[in-house]
Amino acid sequence: MPSFDAVSEIDAHELTNAVDQANRELSQRFDFKGTACKFVLREKDFTVEVRGEVEFHLKQMLDILKLKLTKRGIDIGCLDVKDPQTNLAEARQDVVLRHGIDQDCGKKIVKLIKDSKLKVQAGIHGDKVRITGKQRDDLQAAIALVRKEKFDRPLSFDNFRD
Repeated sequence: MPSFDAVSEIDAHELTNAVDQANRELSQRFDFKGTACKFVLREKDFTVEVRGEVEFHLKQMLDILKLKLTKRGIDIGCLDVKDPQTNLAEARQDVVLRHGIDQDCGKKIVKLIKDSKLKVQAGIHGDKVRITGKQRDDLQAAIALVRKEKFDRPLSFDNFRD
């Protein structure tokens, strides 16, 4: 029986490259010369810590990070920008990259597919949603339906089996 998985994944290698490029641009830009501004990547939880001297730097650095992520093929729709924390010495801001499909998003996808009356079944399997059907055309219609709908994170489709 044909099936595919709807997932929300971030390529860790591309994320590392984007953060490295953003740090390289900070070191070369005139307005950041001599400052302690930098991006720190925590790979285990897909969080980028933005460190600057003042809150104004954080806003500029966030624009640089978004540009570099976009150029590396990471959708900025998965960014969850936390509130900045400032003190006299520095300002910090966490940017969490949401990945994986949580229960709420999975339930929305399953409900969307069941309400569409397509001849496919959807089920949540951990951090992905598996959609199965008897015909390839029904699965392609389900992909088109899910792509049309807006979710809080970017979705991709993989593991298509015939």
